Amino acid sequence: MLKILEKPDKPRPPAPLEAGFCCFMELKMADFELIEASARSRAGKGVARATRREGKVPAVIYGARQEPSLIALDPRTVMKELKRGGWRSRLYEIDVAGTKTRALMRDVSFHPVTDQPEHVDFQRLVAGEPVKVAVAVHFLNEATSPGLKRGGVLNVVRHKVEVVVDADHIPEKFEIDLGKLDINDNVRWHDLQGAENCKPVITGRDFVIATIAPPLVSAEQLAAEAAAAAAAAAAKGGAKKGGKK
Repeated sequence: MLKILEKPDKPRPPAPLEAGFCCFMELKMADFELIEASARSRAGKGVARATRREGKVPAVIYGARQEPSLIALDPRTVMKELKRGGWRSRLYEIDVAGTKTRALMRDVSFHPVTDQPEHVDFQRLVAGEPVKVAVAVHFLNEATSPGLKRGGVLNVVRHKVEVVVDADHIPEKFEIDLGKLDINDNVRWHDLQGAENCKPVITGRDFVIATIAPPLVSAEQLAAEAAAAAAAAAAKGGAKKGGKK
């Protein structure tokens, strides 16, 4: 059974961006996380079960027109990466007896009862070859945003942006500066700077990433306003009755 640890993003309505507000995308290249692994000699369900009985998680590295590499991982290492979140876009360097392979963690299958990882799929990365990856979006300067200071709400349409990029230029994250954004301003793909090496998977439209929505009116506020209006109406009615003598 395959379980995905990350919740899907929920889109919200976009709002227009007023000219003159600056946002940016920082393309710092992501660092590679080192993972130590041991080699497995054979494939198959029986061999995989034997690997799990030995206290290891069977895994495979595939892609780049090469034969799959069968490996075994420490389950504590796997769980540590999964709990960190964002594992689908994190870059790994897998060390098998001194031979290192760069890869992305693509899929993890779990035991249906214990939820322990049972198998991991890695995609091999090769310099010069494009790869599809979801890059996390980070927001800066929320405290200085005019719109947020006036009670606006940051609606994040996409917490991640899926792009196609050369394996050598996978960004660690996208950063957006909210410092000058006001209510009803938003950030679209074309507003982001520095993404020369990335192509969005979504094509044909300039999609919204985030918007500053107007302040929300709570139920308590509505009730208080209604009570105040009722009190004012009652006071006005009482004044009229008092004047008729």
